[in-house]
Amino acid sequence: QVQLVESGGGLVQPGGSLRLSCLASGSIFNINAMGWYRQAPGKQRELVATITSGGATNYSDSVKGRFAISRDNAKNTVYLQMNSLKPEDTAVYYCNSVRGRYNVASWGQGTQVTVSS
Repeated sequence: QVQLVESGGGLVQPGGSLRLSCLASGSIFNINAMGWYRQAPGKQRELVATITSGGATNYSDSVKGRFAISRDNAKNTVYLQMNSLKPEDTAVYYCNSVRGRYNVASWGQGTQVTVSS
């Protein structure tokens, strides 16, 4: 099993930046991909960005050009750099991993990001 712990959320003004971190531990040796999802009040959880073990990235259209996902394998950490934040980016952000032959998913507890003046 994989344990995921997010950090870095908070309150930021529109146009500002935040960097989220996700530390993975446990059975991390066969992780196929990691990613960030978010869930705003009253809405379904949605994909933000993913990165595979080979380094390929994918972004939702709503964050392309503003957010960047990266990984530091030595630190077992995935990052989400969020720039030019908008009020509609306000949500709880969750870290996700999928591993093994059947892409078994694990989730972190979430970190709140609030974009407001």
